Amino acid sequence: MEEHFDVAVLGMGPGGEVAASRLLKARKKVAVIERELIGGECAYWACVPSKTLLRPPEAKTAAARAAGVTGAGLDWPAASDYRDYMIRNLDDKAQVEGYEGQGATVIKAEARITGPGTLQAGRRTIRAEHIIIATGSEAVVPDLDGAENVTTWTNKETFTATTLPERAVVIGGSAVGTETATFLAGFGVDVTLVHRGTRLMEREEPRVGELTRLHLEEAGVKVRLESNAVCARREGNGGSLELDDGTTVRTDVVIFATGRLPRSKDLGFESAGVKLDPKGAVIIDEQCRAGTNVWAIGDVTGVMPFTHVAKYQGRIVADAILGHGRPASYEGIPRVVFGDPEIAAAGITQAQADEQGLSTAFAELDLAESLTRPWTYEKEPRGHLGLLTDTSSGTLIGAWAVSPLAGEWIHQASLAIRNRIPISALHDQVAQFPSYSEAFQMALDNLKYRKEML
Repeated sequence: MEEHFDVAVLGMGPGGEVAASRLLKARKKVAVIERELIGGECAYWACVPSKTLLRPPEAKTAAARAAGVTGAGLDWPAASDYRDYMIRNLDDKAQVEGYEGQGATVIKAEARITGPGTLQAGRRTIRAEHIIIATGSEAVVPDLDGAENVTTWTNKETFTATTLPERAVVIGGSAVGTETATFLAGFGVDVTLVHRGTRLMEREEPRVGELTRLHLEEAGVKVRLESNAVCARREGNGGSLELDDGTTVRTDVVIFATGRLPRSKDLGFESAGVKLDPKGAVIIDEQCRAGTNVWAIGDVTGVMPFTHVAKYQGRIVADAILGHGRPASYEGIPRVVFGDPEIAAAGITQAQADEQGLSTAFAELDLAESLTRPWTYEKEPRGHLGLLTDTSSGTLIGAWAVSPLAGEWIHQASLAIRNRIPISALHDQVAQFPSYSEAFQMALDNLKYRKEML
């Protein structure tokens, strides 16, 4: 027998949760379908546990760098216990009960779309006027000769570990690799980060990659750029990883931080008219529509795979279903890596501006040379800010910061970029003294036109 709903949400990560909650408040009949845990990858194996575990080493570093503070130490059992509390001990019973209390039908099962407006979830046949695809993404595990002979982890094993290894090799130099190396090194693990590229954080400005490497190495991470893992071997109680330059790194665990792919394979999306790009991402329009009464949000779309973007898209889709459609805008959305110090960015890079043929001006500010706040925050201040402006429109188009608390104060730049606030208006802002936000005014006073650098 078919069960009929106004909306079926396939996948209950952050985006699916936002969409479902808004639709339930509007008194829609909603089925929420999740094969694992309600809350998704972010709540149990990625964002929440990683940021929870990154905080204790960050606090220890902050104490060591602050004047007049001594004696801060780390307690791994206490930290992992609190991590387990934050990830609900991998139990979503309260979330199931919460959605049922809101009137949702909760289905915990594998599901696939079987045709326009229909799904099979376990043994249940669902018909829905609207289907929201929110199936997320999964970690890429590249082929590595001999991988079966050593212990290998992805983010799932890394951020739910009960015991930490003495040595670890992290493969990958983007956000996940940087955070993983920062966390493990902070808790005393001997970490080697192997990255095939010429710099870390390759999607950001080159300067961001330089600073990221500097701070990782200061934390004791051995960074190996332009290196590829060739094969893994078992050695005693641990293993070793041979690199393509002929060197070998001893390790207890190899951690893959090599990206993610949309979870779209064999889920029947095409039977509902949904199209996928070559990487398996669901192709959507400006309102996240993937087909007739089919919508897609979050990592499965391949559009800025961040939790906050999934939640934003959840709002976009719920409002469209409720008759209040509007186009999504991804301009100026912040990107944050919780390194030590934090790495934050918004807008586009100089390379992207050049591709668009924009006339630009830029500035980089050493915060310790320009502000009081870094000196009140730590004895040996760290921090840099970069700004990129479009000289034709007189607006900010890009910004980055590598600094304590950068993930908080980058939102000033994000707001300016998303709303195209004129540089003249930004110049007239009055920032709190002392604060890191003062850096924006000082950087704007030091803009250099790119033609001067050619």
